[in-house]
Amino acid sequence: METRIALIGIIIEDKVAIPKLNETIHKYEQYIVGRMGIPYREKGISIISIIIDASNDVINSLSGKLGMIKGINVKINYSKINK
Repeated sequence: METRIALIGIIIEDKVAIPKLNETIHKYEQYIVGRMGIPYREKGISIISIIIDASNDVINSLSGKLGMIKGINVKINYSKINK
C-alpha cells in the first residue's frame, strides 16, 4: 500500500474540545509517527503537530474528523514523497 507522510497542524481554541480530539487521535495511533503539543498560555490556545504515515484516505479521514470538532482548526501539509 502506498503511503504518504503528512503534518497535521491543530490549533485548539476551546479546551472543551480536548477530550474529543484525543479520542479521535487515539483511533489512528497505528499511523502516527510523532506528536508534539505546546500550550501558548499567553493567548489561551494550544498547538499540536502530528506526523502521520498513512494512505491519503486515512489522512483525509483523520483530518476530516478533527475538522468537525468545534473549537479547533486543522490544516494538513503533505510530503511530496510517496512510498
